[in-house]
Amino acid sequence: MIRRALPLLPALLLLAPGAALAHPGHGEAVGFAQGFAHPLGGLDHVLAMVAVGLLAGLRGGAARFVLPAAFLAMMAAGAGLGVAGIGLPFAETGIALSIVAFGLAILFGLTLPLPGLVALVGAFAVFHGYAHGAEMPETASGLAYGLGFLGGTALLHAAGLGLGLIAASERRAAPAMGAAVALSGLTLLAGAF
Repeated sequence: MIRRALPLLPALLLLAPGAALAHPGHGEAVGFAQGFAHPLGGLDHVLAMVAVGLLAGLRGGAARFVLPAAFLAMMAAGAGLGVAGIGLPFAETGIALSIVAFGLAILFGLTLPLPGLVALVGAFAVFHGYAHGAEMPETASGLAYGLGFLGGTALLHAAGLGLGLIAASERRAAPAMGAAVALSGLTLLAGAF
């Protein structure tokens, strides 16, 4: 029963409000707990970070560890840009495009070599990290917030990885999930303009 309903779960994300973006101007970031909770509070984060785990689970092998690790590392680099005040134009658009790209990769079973997939995931992770680095406080709590944010992101990757491992055994589950993620990303992209 659960396996039959699995492809329908991401479709429910389409019903979530498009205003569920968790980026600058949405409250003060003050510590580990707030950083950990932050990725869980925005539809854009949940979609992108679960999609990375889903891609990793569907790909299997080394990708199960390499893709989430690449996302975390490049997200931290992007956060460094934001903290340093270095501008990254179109960050919100890049975030929404990441969701579309990850969804399409899942939908069509993208078979890039692993280094290419790592580059795709890493490039988009910079936008996610930048948006949060730009709002991190310049105090010691900024480091705690950043570590919490990485922990929350890793949790979402793990959830996606679990979905990917389940979906790998269900022929129609992955394309349905990919379509739902891509459509949700298009909705967020429309809201970014």
